[in-house]
Amino acid sequence: MRSLIPVLGLVFTTVTHLPAQQMHGQQDSMRQQMMMRAMTGPLGIPLAREGSGTSWLPDSTSMQALHAMAGSWLLMLHGNVFAQYIDEGGDRGDDQFGSINWIMAMARRPLAGGFVMARVMMSAEPATVRRCGYPDMLATGEFCRGEPLHDRQHPHDLFMELAAGYERELTRDLAFQVYAGPVGEPALGPVAYPHRPSAMPNPIAPIGHHWFDATHIAFGVVTAGLFGRRWKLEGSVFNGREPDEERYNIDLDALDSYSGRLWILPSPRWALQGSIGRLTEAEPGPNGEPRRDVTRSTASVTYHQPLSAASTWTTGAMWGHNVEEDHATDAFLIETSLTIAERNLLFARGELARKQGEDLALEDPALQEEAFTVGRVAIGYTRELGSILGLVPGIGGRVAVSLVPADLERFYGTRSPLGFALFVNLRPAAMSMPGMTSMQHMQHGR
Repeated sequence: MRSLIPVLGLVFTTVTHLPAQQMHGQQDSMRQQMMMRAMTGPLGIPLAREGSGTSWLPDSTSMQALHAMAGSWLLMLHGNVFAQYIDEGGDRGDDQFGSINWIMAMARRPLAGGFVMARVMMSAEPATVRRCGYPDMLATGEFCRGEPLHDRQHPHDLFMELAAGYERELTRDLAFQVYAGPVGEPALGPVAYPHRPSAMPNPIAPIGHHWFDATHIAFGVVTAGLFGRRWKLEGSVFNGREPDEERYNIDLDALDSYSGRLWILPSPRWALQGSIGRLTEAEPGPNGEPRRDVTRSTASVTYHQPLSAASTWTTGAMWGHNVEEDHATDAFLIETSLTIAERNLLFARGELARKQGEDLALEDPALQEEAFTVGRVAIGYTRELGSILGLVPGIGGRVAVSLVPADLERFYGTRSPLGFALFVNLRPAAMSMPGMTSMQHMQHGR
């Protein structure tokens, strides 16, 4: 009889704990199912497709974010923070310690048969880089202290995005989207460079930023679009004026600029876009002249290839064309990023741009209205140190060679100024959710 007591106790313990264990397992399963549903939108499109504003990335793109569920709300936190030293070399180069950074919070939930979303994105760059920005050889665009910025990249504004959106299916194969806010991104250009996977390891802005994606911070925007599973057609009205050098305020103005954009995603690894926009009073005129209108056209191709569970390769190529009153200029860019075994990031960027002498702030008045082809090639490496509470620290560096035509050598001291940057950075780890990949494949018939 005594020998039966331990056996009966074991049976009793197993029986009484079984419902609790099953309950916990069911709760975990329900949470996973809720999360997976939250990570897809109308037409079963994965949330990984979302880029900056209303732009799209390939479906195979990995998402880097902290995430949680709060009732029916999906909460996500994205960001990228660098602390860097930059030395650009040459007679026009400068050096600087500073921090290039941004952070974005997003909340999303089902509503009225669709999904509602709100985003807040901010940057501390007004305080962490100098008023006129950080050294970036051959970069141009905007004004500071009454002079055109040159060989520097301006800081981002404190508020980079304050916007909300709603999307809903109309039929089994068609859905619509609306997006608006006092700070947002219109339907013009590729995914903005801070959010492109091919550019995220690289702290420095492209020299063709003002040909591709400078409108990623517009103070006033309304966008509407129709989309299917593999395409989206959208249009925006917005304030196309470049922000002023007071980076802590919101420069609201008339929504008198407009744009249209077409996205095509032929497969989960590819995203193609073409867009055109009319930017009213976009750029300040030199020497107190009236602001200038710009017609901007862009085209881009993005490719994202998972190589293994811990390795990926992503590449972007783009073209931008600006037409102003008396001239037109072009810029081209190709950039790539290779992640090897999670911890090793190799990145590179090559650029060519046609720029006016006045944009480069050349001291010779005879060259102000001439156009010059300039370029830049950069390579870099980051070693990531492993996830800590969902955040991944890294340490890296970048070397860049600028390409200056012979006519400009006297201003730069050389035809190939050499610059470098050393940095540490912190960003969220890639999201990993059991069943998400297979779920997306089933929804898209892959």
